[in-house]
Amino acid sequence: MHLRLTPLFLAAVCLMVSPVSGIELPGMFSGHAVLQRGESVPVWGWGTPSEEVEVRFAGQIKRTTVDEEGWWRLSLSPLDATAEGQVLVVEGSESGQVIVEDILVGEVWLASGQSNMQWALSATERALQDIPAADHPGIRMFLADLTTSAIPRRRVGGEWNVATPLTAGKFSAVGYYFALKLHRELGVPVGIIRAAWGGKPVESFTSRETLATEPEGRALLQNLDAEMRRFDLGAAEASYKKQLAAWEKIRSSNRAEKDPKKRRKLPRKPQRPRPPALNPSRAASIYNGMIHPWASYAMKGVIWYQGESNASRAKAYETLFPLLIMDWRKRWDAEMPFYFAQLANFKSPTTRPGQESSWAELQNAQRLTLRLPKTGMAVINDVGAANDIHPRNKKTVGERLSRWALNRDYDQKDLVVSGPLYREFKVEEGQIRITFDNARGLTTSDGKKPARFEVAGEDRIWRWAEVALDGESAIVSSEEVPNPVAVRYAWASNPKGANLVNGAGLPASLFRTDSWKLSTQR
Repeated sequence: MHLRLTPLFLAAVCLMVSPVSGIELPGMFSGHAVLQRGESVPVWGWGTPSEEVEVRFAGQIKRTTVDEEGWWRLSLSPLDATAEGQVLVVEGSESGQVIVEDILVGEVWLASGQSNMQWALSATERALQDIPAADHPGIRMFLADLTTSAIPRRRVGGEWNVATPLTAGKFSAVGYYFALKLHRELGVPVGIIRAAWGGKPVESFTSRETLATEPEGRALLQNLDAEMRRFDLGAAEASYKKQLAAWEKIRSSNRAEKDPKKRRKLPRKPQRPRPPALNPSRAASIYNGMIHPWASYAMKGVIWYQGESNASRAKAYETLFPLLIMDWRKRWDAEMPFYFAQLANFKSPTTRPGQESSWAELQNAQRLTLRLPKTGMAVINDVGAANDIHPRNKKTVGERLSRWALNRDYDQKDLVVSGPLYREFKVEEGQIRITFDNARGLTTSDGKKPARFEVAGEDRIWRWAEVALDGESAIVSSEEVPNPVAVRYAWASNPKGANLVNGAGLPASLFRTDSWKLSTQR
């Protein structure tokens, strides 16, 4: 597949590969950074071809040589955690040195996804109490610039910020609460890399190379390449200039008009055109600009909150989301932990069984992703809002994600990672037994009978079910369905009344036992 090399595209490529003068480090190796403890730590950058480079940090001295393209890379030996800022010195034999101060060593996690991961702490329900208390020198967050690219970049825009009452308000709220929990439990610095972009689909965060391995991904790439072939920069620029002139005319007229009632409504200012490959909603664009630059940066794992933009294509998400995870693991050459938030409840509550829901289908696609090793899912179907796709309770989300990390990666084995997760079903004489994982102390959150279970027979007509809890199982039946074959739980965008929890009070995920065709299935 070939991209059309427009002038703008070529200019962007030239900018990315332009030579440097002197020793240079990418943006992630900057003041207030956090490096991963206990692992080999790659460090890289640019310099004059053939010159020797020496890196000094935490008593280590490492050397390498700049290659013919002006690129160098080496690795520091595993480091111990330190809460005291240290100095990184990178010195070239011909082009001077770079000194980076206040670097900590601890735990590093990448926080990515769309708006609910990008969502700032200042816009949450606990902002007024938690921002003034956010005085944590051992918590740092890299706020990545929103950047797209048609090809994988090495440079990264953004900066590291220390958590203080003056800075924490702009932190990813989910990332902050996740980091805060780890920092308090582990007693070591925690660095979060926020590389999230609101309203963007999962394929934007995935490389072209990996998307091309599956039919769903190839279709997206073919659509993008067709858009690139149709794109005419000259015509787009001409149209933009015409629209801009019209916009400026209205603005000037409004400014000159003294009577407010006679002023025209000013439309949104037109945006300068760019090739489709730079559109953040298109395949691989965000990966190239915001994820690839971090590939090889030593980190513990990933937390992820995304899916809203893929809800209308939920069936495809069953392929595309695992594809992203496998892609990133390939880039880091490690099976790093990947923990994600299932979508929260949203839209008007439902009252009838058997309703189709693309939102529920996306949530189920997320649940199915747990088949991949070293993944975990925070169920948050109790924190959403009918009229807001952005739940303000981000503390619960971050802390539920932290349960997976603390249990799986930091040896807190007694910590319950999740609410009940569907394991298997078995038909038993006119009823169906559902068995769960993470179901110790299986009960309901409100003390009432279990609700929002649906059961269907061969006719595929869904009925509300009666449910009896039996240890770590639920026995589901209905007088209207004498020969049940399938069960669904909480199958709705907003399943009001869903109340199944475990002894830790963590909610059960929705699930279905059937394999019948879904509304988003082609």
